Amino acid sequence: MTDKARPPERHAGADLAQQLWLWPFEATRLMLDAYWPGFADRAAMPADEPPLSWTTPNTIALQLPSMRLLDFSQGAEGQPLLVCAPYALHRALIADFAPGHSLVELLRDAGVARLHLTDWRAATSEMRYFSIDTYLADLNVAVDEIGSPVDLVGLCQGGWLSLLYAARFPGKVRRLVLAGSPIDVSVPSQISMMVASLPQPGIEAMVGQADGIISGRQMRQFWSIPFSPGDVETVLQRDLLKSAAGAALLDRFERWNRETLDLPGTYYLEVTDWIFRQNRIAHGHFVALGRAVDLTDVKVPVFLLAAENDIVVPRDQALATAGLLGTQPAWLERAIEPCGHHSLFMGCKVLNNSWRRIARWLQADLGDIKGEKPRRSA
Repeated sequence: MTDKARPPERHAGADLAQQLWLWPFEATRLMLDAYWPGFADRAAMPADEPPLSWTTPNTIALQLPSMRLLDFSQGAEGQPLLVCAPYALHRALIADFAPGHSLVELLRDAGVARLHLTDWRAATSEMRYFSIDTYLADLNVAVDEIGSPVDLVGLCQGGWLSLLYAARFPGKVRRLVLAGSPIDVSVPSQISMMVASLPQPGIEAMVGQADGIISGRQMRQFWSIPFSPGDVETVLQRDLLKSAAGAALLDRFERWNRETLDLPGTYYLEVTDWIFRQNRIAHGHFVALGRAVDLTDVKVPVFLLAAENDIVVPRDQALATAGLLGTQPAWLERAIEPCGHHSLFMGCKVLNNSWRRIARWLQADLGDIKGEKPRRSA
């Protein structure tokens, strides 16, 4: 151990904005490497900024312990779609970031009339024992509220949660989209390599010292290194320095990156150990809400979206999920975008290319599946 944290090294060939997805794990390594008695005192940060507003009008359909279920619907008819945002220390605003950079906006414009989003809550001390099962249970309540079967869209770590849900409750999901989602981590990635380098007893001790809460502010402070406008331009796939609108987008991205969420320690320990160390989902050893999950129970149509230059969830890892499912080959769709991880959700070119294709796929009549014909959205 050392008495001072060293700055994180940049990974070769990776833009810094992509690495923002890695900092929860890299910051953990730095914390363990710089273990010190005054751990909590290092979290001092400036006064809170007002939270960023949503881009698209919405209402709160449901208040659950782990989330607010946001309703972006334009009508009461049509096939319901639920976007499962990642719960990894950043807000779900990533799915509704800004005009022209909003998945929610794109899906609505493409004709998806009934649209909901999981807005995960920052953990409080009362939530410190929340587990993956807690989030699966609340996701199930949200689906029941919307009305199953739903089309489920999982973004990044929201993808493995969505896949677990689809396998645990196969009758409640009509179609499944997994975008940049880490499932089989035997295909190497920066995250899996980082977690492999972290001693699990050390992570457990860190969580205990932090009173069962993983502080987003502490994590980000350890990972706090400047990133260039060029990194954000790469993510958003837009010039930012030639107009006032571009400068506003850059400021909004920087504020979004500062708006961290705290995570329950129990959840964080399970994710690092069960998902990224033991690879339980891919190996068929994951028990979700009391029942072992078998990915071959997922027989619905699945669309896999990957990024060619993704260091967080490499292309081959994102696409390897296809071989684990029970979905027949005719119902499997794949798309690869020439971008990095963030751009899969915020890049204007990706939204207008692959996500428009996904929206058409969600609304197309694919025929009779398990005796139930998919419904077209209004």
